[in-house]
Amino acid sequence: MNVMESGMSVAPRTVTGNDLLSRELLRQKVDTLFFLMGGPMTVAGSIFRDNGIRMIDARHEQAAAFMAQAYARVSGRPGVCMACSGPGTMNLTTGLANAFVDGAPVVALGGSSPVAQFKMQAFQEIDQVAVMRPITKWAERVYDVSRIPEYVDMAFKHAMSGKPGPVYLDLPGDILFHKVSEADTYPPRLRQDRTIGKAAASEDMVERIVSLLGAAQRPIVLSGSGVLWSGASEALQRFVEKTGIPFYTSPQGRGAIAEDHEYAFLNARSTALREADLVLVVGTRLNYMLGFGMPPRMNDDAIIVQIDADPEELSRSANLHYGVVGDAALVLDQLSAAADGDLRARFEEWRGRLAEADEAGRRKQQPFLASEQTPIHPLRLCKEVADFMDRDAILVVDGQEILTYGRQSIPTFVPAHRLNSGPFGTMGIGLPFGIGAKAAKPDKQVIVLHGDGSFGINAMELDASVRHRLPVIVVISLNGGWTADPDGKKAGSRLGLTRYDRMAETLGCHGEYVERPEDIRPALERAASAVKSGRTAVVNVVTDPKAQADTAKFAFYRT
Repeated sequence: MNVMESGMSVAPRTVTGNDLLSRELLRQKVDTLFFLMGGPMTVAGSIFRDNGIRMIDARHEQAAAFMAQAYARVSGRPGVCMACSGPGTMNLTTGLANAFVDGAPVVALGGSSPVAQFKMQAFQEIDQVAVMRPITKWAERVYDVSRIPEYVDMAFKHAMSGKPGPVYLDLPGDILFHKVSEADTYPPRLRQDRTIGKAAASEDMVERIVSLLGAAQRPIVLSGSGVLWSGASEALQRFVEKTGIPFYTSPQGRGAIAEDHEYAFLNARSTALREADLVLVVGTRLNYMLGFGMPPRMNDDAIIVQIDADPEELSRSANLHYGVVGDAALVLDQLSAAADGDLRARFEEWRGRLAEADEAGRRKQQPFLASEQTPIHPLRLCKEVADFMDRDAILVVDGQEILTYGRQSIPTFVPAHRLNSGPFGTMGIGLPFGIGAKAAKPDKQVIVLHGDGSFGINAMELDASVRHRLPVIVVISLNGGWTADPDGKKAGSRLGLTRYDRMAETLGCHGEYVERPEDIRPALERAASAVKSGRTAVVNVVTDPKAQADTAKFAFYRT
């Protein structure tokens, strides 16, 4: 006799908030999560692991947030990070602020003190939602255990809607451990098949921009990571090749078109900005890196057209002439369809001017690229890295002098395979970004080119890379300081020639110490062999402390 025949009722199955959280992450197709265990999230982490989510624990929550950001950039979907209550969640803030300014989708989960003890000075009690709101797109707290799936779903939707960005969900300990009947939870209301259309430009605006192209003599395209998030790399290349317009990208948007393309003139960037009479800005901001679209960085007479999915970006651009709220891929294809096929010939003279400036820039760099000096010039180190790395390698660059030298001399050929801190300029992102990128694409070569100062911030993440078998090649430009400061004028700039390679060996990595330029390539080859065997490698290269990179003056205190 079964239960129904006996007249006995079956008690509804109960689940905890931790169970619901895990189920919803799996429904969102989360396969990797970066975290540091502890507090009210301890049981949740174990359940995630037992349900098949790869749990990568960092040595600091800041690094976990950085890893999630890099994972998002490389994979094209939200990265997920998690921390315990109080200081654990507070430690996520630097990483989330960096993702916020960078426009990268990160879903951050933070445990918090029990709702039942709010305002009673509970253990690690602080208003974490209030802290997170200024540095995220969306920050909320769950008060009802049955609504956990609904709130997680909202978090992922907010992270990817419009301009991507980080979100935060606060999870009080008592809510996570409350039990609820499965029948009272919300998953049936959540739709997986929803479709949200993307915006295109109006016919009038397309005609206006095409008319501007027809009247221009010296146009350029400036693109950014918005092109990557909208999947517009191919659309951008179609537009560039049909019109013959030279292109440049933001640091985070590099590789949208391979940088050995015939219309790429990387060493003529400053010339292009100063002389262009029409600037088409696609999926990037007119921020400090572009001189806010104003002289002396850009031509005051240039007509500026900006295409962005976020209306706020258009409203903040003081020197903007025409703004289009729209999806980069859709609008670029509209422009390609409407553009005159004779434009390529029209801009031949302009491309020739930039080709000359590009070659002049190459000649200026050449003595340093081929330099045999010791200490090694950073440009020689960059050349060795560029010549060694795979064409589809993921390159992370972090520091000050080496960041600029790397930007100037190492090309990128694949979309989303070039990472740096982005417009927030956070140092210490290098190694965590490398680990996050390797987790997203384990079959790709990942190289982290670090300054010695920036490396020290999250150097213990070497331990995380070893434990989780996420081997990367870390190349350190060891100039003994935070910046080029040969005369010691800057307080706190000196660090000394620390043997980071020996530290790395202690943590289970392969280590190399290089003092001569001819020894760089063999050291990189040995590092690559170590990575193939599953070991992270650190190549510690002594570089010239007097070498200071030329760059635009982004801040008044740059000397």
